[in-house]
Amino acid sequence: MSNTDDVIDIFAEIHDVKTMRHFFNEILTPSERETIQLRWDLMKRLYEGQSQRGIASELGISLCKITRGSKILKDKNSISSRILNNKSSENNSI
Repeated sequence: MSNTDDVIDIFAEIHDVKTMRHFFNEILTPSERETIQLRWDLMKRLYEGQSQRGIASELGISLCKITRGSKILKDKNSISSRILNNKSSENNSI
């Protein structure tokens, strides 16, 4: 078992937002939570079609991080793409 499997198993066991938020607040520093949110923000912006340079400028992050996100979204097996597709479908059906 990899060293992250235990934590991943715990995340998978949590099924409500309130508990997950509390758990994140317990185990992650504010900076770590901000980094995770920043990474997700860049993925959402890429998915929406914003330019990599524009995202880098707006969020103050390196093009390397953005390029990594772009490669993930281009992968046909990307879970991130699937999640963003589902979120987009949910928002369009309202």
